[in-house]
Amino acid sequence: MNRILVIRGGAIGDFILTLPALKALRDAYPHAHIEILGYKHITVLAENRFYAQAVRSIEYGPLSSFFAKNSELPPELGTYFASFDLIISYLYDPDGIFENNLRRCGVENFVRGPAKIEKGEHATRQLARPMQELGLTVADLVANVYPSIEDRQVAQEFLRNLSRPIIAFHIGSGSEKKNWPLQNWIDIGNHLLGSGDFNGSLVIVSGEADEERARELRTVWRNERVRFAKNLPLPELAALFERAIFLGHDSGISQLAAAAGANCILLFGPSDPEVWAPKGKNVCVIRSKSSAIEDIDTSAVRKSLTELCQRDYGQE
Repeated sequence: MNRILVIRGGAIGDFILTLPALKALRDAYPHAHIEILGYKHITVLAENRFYAQAVRSIEYGPLSSFFAKNSELPPELGTYFASFDLIISYLYDPDGIFENNLRRCGVENFVRGPAKIEKGEHATRQLARPMQELGLTVADLVANVYPSIEDRQVAQEFLRNLSRPIIAFHIGSGSEKKNWPLQNWIDIGNHLLGSGDFNGSLVIVSGEADEERARELRTVWRNERVRFAKNLPLPELAALFERAIFLGHDSGISQLAAAAGANCILLFGPSDPEVWAPKGKNVCVIRSKSSAIEDIDTSAVRKSLTELCQRDYGQE
């Protein structure tokens, strides 16, 4: 098996939950050329960072012809797909149109992965099924990302002059129902910054979807111990998380923090952590008993943060 293509769309969390399967693939074929077709700002987490030698954008216009029945297929893409000994696709393709078009190009070995995660089994295990079809064992369901030296240099520069420990807040998610009330974040942050026993710093992580909430926090915290990380590239954000304590929701950024090795406290409301929470000893889940995220009390979160600070940094 010399050339392997993995086609993986979806959001950040979807991709990271697929990494244990990709690790099994890399371990089985350490010398193979592996490429990933997906959203480049996400798949860059794997490019020359253990999993793959190259990534290619799924947002390429001519690709659309592969999703139409009996369409005229671009020759250059046909040649590209046919160059792989194996293609594994997680795309939604209920009628097999995409697969049939690949086979028209000469693709012989094609394995289909789940495009949708079902209830009752952890997402990572479901996403590992294509590898099991290939006879590979996915024994470790913990996702890991591997920032480059350059990623770590950028993160180090970003964190320059901030006192340790670093506690990273990610205040958003893909759904408002998953978001803890902003006032609770403010209360936790004010407690940390006002505590004589906590000498560390806060980093507030946000993307486009979180900007309104982050803007409110900028008005609350004009403090040299608080830094805002807005729209950082994912590999650099992973490097920032490597030695941090992370507090977040059920989100792709939380998956990234856990995969980077951060000590994570994750707040779950309506979603099921048995399916969606990252695997790993560094992950602590606080779940609302009522499934309403607002019912998670700040005292439980404060207690978990205190325990982590005491354990890892000797601070309260």
